[in-house]
Amino acid sequence: MAKATTNKLIEFLSEIPFFSEVSNESLKHLCIESEKASYLKNEVIVNKNEVGNSMYAIISGKVKVHDKKHIYGTLENGECFGEYALIDNETRSASVTAIEKTDVLIIGRQQFLDLMANDSGFAQGILSVMIKRHRELDTIQERLASSKQDIEIASNKMSGLINGAMDAIIMFNSDFRIILTNPSANTILQNDDVLQRNVLFFFDDDSANLIEDIVKSGIEDKSSINKYLPNIIKVIGSDNSETLNEGTISKYGSGSETFYTLILRNIEERLIAEDKINLLTKQTQYLEEEIKELTSSYGIIAENKAMKQALNLVQQVAKTDATVLIHGETGTGKELIARAIHKESKRNDKPLIRINCGAIPTNLIESELFGHKKGAFTGATVDRKGRFMLADKGTIFLDEIGEMPLELQPKLLRVIQEGEFDPVGSSETIKVDVRIITATHRDLLEFSKEGKFREDLYYRLNVFPIDVPVLRDRGNDLHLIAEEMLEQFSKKLNKPMIPLSEADKTLLSTYHWPGNVRELQNLIERAVIVSQNGEINWHAIIPNKAGTQEANFQNNKQRILTIKEFNALEKENILKALKHTKWKISGKNGAAELLQIPPTTLTSRIKALGIERPI
Repeated sequence: MAKATTNKLIEFLSEIPFFSEVSNESLKHLCIESEKASYLKNEVIVNKNEVGNSMYAIISGKVKVHDKKHIYGTLENGECFGEYALIDNETRSASVTAIEKTDVLIIGRQQFLDLMANDSGFAQGILSVMIKRHRELDTIQERLASSKQDIEIASNKMSGLINGAMDAIIMFNSDFRIILTNPSANTILQNDDVLQRNVLFFFDDDSANLIEDIVKSGIEDKSSINKYLPNIIKVIGSDNSETLNEGTISKYGSGSETFYTLILRNIEERLIAEDKINLLTKQTQYLEEEIKELTSSYGIIAENKAMKQALNLVQQVAKTDATVLIHGETGTGKELIARAIHKESKRNDKPLIRINCGAIPTNLIESELFGHKKGAFTGATVDRKGRFMLADKGTIFLDEIGEMPLELQPKLLRVIQEGEFDPVGSSETIKVDVRIITATHRDLLEFSKEGKFREDLYYRLNVFPIDVPVLRDRGNDLHLIAEEMLEQFSKKLNKPMIPLSEADKTLLSTYHWPGNVRELQNLIERAVIVSQNGEINWHAIIPNKAGTQEANFQNNKQRILTIKEFNALEKENILKALKHTKWKISGKNGAAELLQIPPTTLTSRIKALGIERPI
């Protein structure tokens, strides 16, 4: 239709009561889907007992509604007939014939139903009109007595539409008296007998005041109302149960016949979900701050030269997009290094996605990394985004890269070289912008020579290598880290902080720490848990017994003790002997005999080391 013609039809339809509550935008859609027709004088438009599938709106002319010679009434410009054919496929209850040349707009049932399903504004307008008509059934029954059955059927269908809605629908008049509710409304009101009760009694003060103000403002300026309620509506049921709802309010009618439709939707589950998300977000922020406050070096304590060198490399490479390969034994803190690189990079406002290549079954790792399409394999019931897609514009950290299956390595090489991949079961190529950081405890070059790792992939990953030193080679860092962990776990477990003595530090230094910082963390936590009376028995905590002692001796035989460490070790050994002999120094079974040194030498060492017998 031409634009001018469409505008005239919109204006025409807006004057028809059936469409009086429908917006112009929705009426425009209706005009586009409808068609015009002309009928000559005495030409039959609708035959009684004929199955109807359209509604007719009279643009010009005049028609009569009749059954043979009996005339029920006449209709003219701006009136319509056949509305019920829009919602049922029953036969016509009367015939309609043109009294003079008549132009009509024909609205098909399917077009109407499509608009009801897809245009919420159209549906709400029609719903308001139909509810009003529902209250005018008595009048319609008097005027069209022979159509009573058709009216009842149409009313039941509309009631089904209202009653089947999951949202609560409450209709009330200008006196705030409830005139209609659906089952969902009765549920939140906790009452099946609410008709003629004041609707405001079911809201808290704030919600009642809001609805009252909206209604009164509409009455005063006689304006239409069709708006989203700006605040959450708290409904208080008859049993004092409370629900939180969002909603809309609309007005129809005029003068003394003004009614309001309040539609409410329970949002408590959504609010609970939002609260959980907010809580998790705050917890994440708190944990990030806690890590930040631990030290000034990304959560890494470093006085050792080798560790400082590793952190210096982090600073150098972070601002670039170069691929980084972090090498170090298990538990040395490779992930902390990766997080430090991401934090100092220009991508730090985007996600850091971590995946342990050695912890995922071989048959699932490709899907985990690159995603899959629905039906790609058994169990793939929905599309899934892979970790590379989630890391787009950010960083991905591939831990234990040496465990990646050989057959999957070319796909990773393609991502590094081309920045693209194909999800499992898809022919679509996905482009991503991802910074790649990898880590391993293996010698990947040796692995590649053995045919267990692609050599070309190794060289692409090893653009910027960072070696993380083992804990046993970090000197005093071991004691600093241990003391920091002691303080943290003491606070967490609500136990007194027990500082390390020189003897404790010496004992820690003599252990090989095959599990590095992770093992230290586990042992410190265990030590704080089992501590009693302000003491920790480190001999019971640190596995320095039997074969372990021999292994530690072999691993530490090249290490030279400082005089401080040596004196602490000697002091601890003498104390053991004195406690064993109940502080008997000389004579048979005395500490001097146990230590195989002269009593005078032992007495001298006791004084020199400041050993005092406890009272």
